[in-house]
Amino acid sequence: MKFKNFSLGLILLFALSTILTACGSTNGSGNGKTTIEFMHSSVEQDRLAVIKKLVAKFEKENPNIEVKQVPVEEDSYNTKIVTLANSGKLPAVLEVGQDYAKVMDKDELIDRNSVKKVLHKTGEGDFYEGALKLVKTENGKSYTGVPVSGWVQGIWYNKEMLKAKGFSEPKNWNEVMKIAKAFTDKGHKNYGIGLPTVEGLFSEQAFSQFALSNNANVLNSKGDLNAKTHKMTEAASYYKELSKYTMPGSNDTTEIKDAFMNGTVPMAVYSTYLLPAVFEEGKTDNIGFAVPTEKTKAVFGTVSALTISSGLDDDQKKAAEKFVSFMAKPENTTDWVLMSPGGAQPVNKKVTANPDYKANKVVKAFGPLSSEIAASFNDIQVFGLVDGKNFLKAGDITSSGAFPKMVNSITVGGKDVKSELKKAEKEMKDALEKR
Repeated sequence: MKFKNFSLGLILLFALSTILTACGSTNGSGNGKTTIEFMHSSVEQDRLAVIKKLVAKFEKENPNIEVKQVPVEEDSYNTKIVTLANSGKLPAVLEVGQDYAKVMDKDELIDRNSVKKVLHKTGEGDFYEGALKLVKTENGKSYTGVPVSGWVQGIWYNKEMLKAKGFSEPKNWNEVMKIAKAFTDKGHKNYGIGLPTVEGLFSEQAFSQFALSNNANVLNSKGDLNAKTHKMTEAASYYKELSKYTMPGSNDTTEIKDAFMNGTVPMAVYSTYLLPAVFEEGKTDNIGFAVPTEKTKAVFGTVSALTISSGLDDDQKKAAEKFVSFMAKPENTTDWVLMSPGGAQPVNKKVTANPDYKANKVVKAFGPLSSEIAASFNDIQVFGLVDGKNFLKAGDITSSGAFPKMVNSITVGGKDVKSELKKAEKEMKDALEKR
């Protein structure tokens, strides 16, 4: 599973001691053109070829602008941003995940006005509401980037396996639990659901869906820590009970994907990056997508966005705005999304209607499910997004690792829910006090 919402742990090791000013790329290259750099994480040759083609198309339409690609491996992406920012060489345009964009925004490395200007020009109403919520600034007045793609997470299920035991799509917690129990036969190493239990980000993402569907958020509308509540306790207790019907040990992405693909489990919590494997196996007609619902519908998801760095001169700023506006056009965003069809999902409704998108063999193979998955961006909920406010401190809470540790402790470790939630809340509180 390719996670585009980058881990925040690394960045804490390189905390910025002062507010930095991004210098962007050199203006001019001796040929009378304004030169800007575009940093992204698509280092694979096939993806580089797509972006190279898009850049060439842009430069043809804008002969006075030159765009230089800066491809960086995903694992070192965030630290590279810190290094470049410290040296005053931050590229004009950067691909960012929603969580890391908060870090950049906190350090004033993003030109909010430019981003907002581009989004307004592009048409905010064309984006799925949930995708825009993920890139809103804390005050709700601007954005940290222009969304270009994303992925969503839910419960994937094997239609034939469920039907064989008289089940249909699970609509709520109770139905998920019934199916999980019915399929679990530990003696024959069969289980009811692939559920994350590892002490890692995957577990937090999965648990957050259940918690948020029970109206339990880590912060309240004032931004105060709100983790140790009755609703959160209910969600954690449910997750612990459900874990009795998953594979033993600390389950991460590999274990869950393998278990679902080989039929060990009929259901699995995973992102849309499961779909390429399903396509390769020729099982596109046999997979369904459900959202764990209790009091409300909660889809976990992330977006990749293009942002514009602060501190650019006027020519560079205009060039960056033109380039991001170009990339945000539905026909160009379609090419971006189709670099990883099935895994990467459209965040712009016009992309789902684009003939090239609908004609793609992977998208086409999943039929109506492709549109259903993309539309689920409207139901996005994440920890720290409360009443339209996208609190920056949620990043510090994630960086504390408190939720992954709690999930692993109550599932693999079998520890008491209330006591582990209490410990988690203290760790979150300590992390926030260090801000």
